[in-house]
Amino acid sequence: MNITQTLDAKGFACPMPIVRTKKAIDTLNSGEILEVLVTDKGAINDFAAWSKAGNHTILEQKEEDGVIYFYIQKA
Repeated sequence: MNITQTLDAKGFACPMPIVRTKKAIDTLNSGEILEVLVTDKGAINDFAAWSKAGNHTILEQKEEDGVIYFYIQKA
């Protein structure tokens, strides 16, 4: 996977991970991939709904040591 940009949103509670992700993804070109790191468990549902609404694709989601990683391909 060719990651274009990484956003570290660890330690932020809803809605900040989504707000920061939207700002970051707006700087990418269509098809590019944003890696987002969060620690807020609520982000799992938030990111699913947000990506669907924006037609973005979550290519992968994983959790390691309390950090949730999202790999989002811009629509």
